[in-house]
Amino acid sequence: MIEREAENFLTSWLARKQRKPMVLRGARQVGKSTLVRRFAREKGLILNEINLERHLLLDELFKTTEIPNICRELEAITGNDIRAEGSLLFLDEIQATPHALMALRYFHEELPELPVIAAGSLLEFTLAEHSFSMPVGRIVYYHLYPLSFTEFVNALEPSSARYLSELTPATPPPAVAHRRLSQLQRQFFFVGGMPEAVADYREHGSLASVAEIQRSIIGTYQDDFAKYARRDDLLLLQKVLAFVPGALGRKVKFSAIDREQRAAKVKKAVELLVKARVCHRVCHSHGTGVPLAAEASESIYKLLFLDIGLANHLLGLDWTAISGMDDRQLVNEGGLAEQFIGQHLVNISRGLEPPRLHYWLREGKSANAEVDYVISRGRRIVPVEVKAGKSGSLKSLQHFIHRRKLKLAVRFDLNQPSCQEVAHTITTGTGNEEVRFTLLSLPLYAVDELPRIIDGYPGHTGHTGSNLYP
Repeated sequence: MIEREAENFLTSWLARKQRKPMVLRGARQVGKSTLVRRFAREKGLILNEINLERHLLLDELFKTTEIPNICRELEAITGNDIRAEGSLLFLDEIQATPHALMALRYFHEELPELPVIAAGSLLEFTLAEHSFSMPVGRIVYYHLYPLSFTEFVNALEPSSARYLSELTPATPPPAVAHRRLSQLQRQFFFVGGMPEAVADYREHGSLASVAEIQRSIIGTYQDDFAKYARRDDLLLLQKVLAFVPGALGRKVKFSAIDREQRAAKVKKAVELLVKARVCHRVCHSHGTGVPLAAEASESIYKLLFLDIGLANHLLGLDWTAISGMDDRQLVNEGGLAEQFIGQHLVNISRGLEPPRLHYWLREGKSANAEVDYVISRGRRIVPVEVKAGKSGSLKSLQHFIHRRKLKLAVRFDLNQPSCQEVAHTITTGTGNEEVRFTLLSLPLYAVDELPRIIDGYPGHTGHTGSNLYP
């Protein structure tokens, strides 16, 4: 089993005196069940696992919220005393018995000493449609995503992982380590972060085997369509699924998905896949302040796929195509690099927040201006570009920085990390004006380290008080 960063959160959760039941949320096949099993084994806990899809009649019992009776029934299923010291109760596929969510409150109140974890692959539908009172404040959510690149490196080549955690603009990795991390990054573009694919690649090193696993995962998502959509919507969901990987980095136009269908119906199909977490919306935000979501437009958005490996599988890109791309193609064409960065930024909260990501778009009569991503750290707003080229070519970024009076911007490319003071003259509605800012350039593979590096940025001038910056 592959080690996940989420285990650190589970460890701190288990140690809390006022521990609440935990609900793991995330798409199917991202490793929720495997995570809990590994965690229980590593901590020496007695795992009492119940797949609620196999016990649908329990929903009526959970509805009673009678914890003693519920425990007796669960003990009959597991054959164990689930309340014994050192036990962990794991309710998997909890969306199959929705009232179990409501009952979590009473586990917290009546059995606070019992650690309880619940998980569900299509849980978002249940949470959106439930007709009962949710135990707000009495449960904790954790959002699980595919493996990050750092987790991928730790699984395949742990000796290279330390160069990621040590990387700063002032201390770039050795040239040999930079090349190796860049090679691993290309492998990640093909393999992706789905745990089963990564585990198989680690064990067998077979790209053909990885492709077969990806085909199976996509098939599972397609099988799920019937669980949350009407029969006449299934074909449209197939079209959306095929559309997203080919439209990475572009504003969604419903007519490009299906010209024959009403926009409202296409929008609904997109929302279903977002709710299933097969893809994520990246909404336009004006970016004048935090939270960015307060100024977000739900009608103007791009789409990210859940995982870059699955996206490339749907696109028909094999390892030969990906490995044969030159650096400029890899970063600037096809949206692959933007997908790679986006699927990491969508989890910038490290599991504590649902998928939420923004970008900036200004549409004009003659030309548009767009910044790939806009993120926030505390009160600081940071624009992020994914682009190969010189700082002078970042015109949209410069206009956004000028409008918002920002001091720091980030560019991801394939080069070693660097930090430079940029000064350019831009043309605005009132004439030519100079814009000055610090441009932090990072290699794509360092995306997991972005929060740490941004938090170490002391200010626009001098860079005093921090050894992260030259």
